[in-house]
Amino acid sequence: QVQLVESGGGSVQAGGSLRLSCVASGYTNKRGSGYCMGWFRQIPGKEREGLGGIDSYGAPSIADSVKGRFTISKDPGAEILYLQMNNLKPEDSAVYYCAVGRWIADLFGVAEYNYWGQGTQVSVSS
Repeated sequence: QVQLVESGGGSVQAGGSLRLSCVASGYTNKRGSGYCMGWFRQIPGKEREGLGGIDSYGAPSIADSVKGRFTISKDPGAEILYLQMNNLKPEDSAVYYCAVGRWIADLFGVAEYNYWGQGTQVSVSS
């Protein structure tokens, strides 16, 4: 059974940084297996927003809305996905989720992913 556990959320002041981690288990990501991992965030009352991810070839993608401030990376030897967030703004406050899917055409698409973590809260104060 695939499980995802996010960590690293918390409260910071504007301009600060956080690094989120997502540890995935329950599957074997062999070459050619097609597994992709992604990061999303959601503000209450709004749709879940795709921030980007790592495709099955290991290539990262990042949303324009956070490009230059956020970086997505993956541990090369394990199923651990990171989201480095710098220069945080109050509007970045949200619950952040990681997700896993296979043969994903759109890393930013919520419907593309089959497995989700429980989320971690990020709060940025001005």
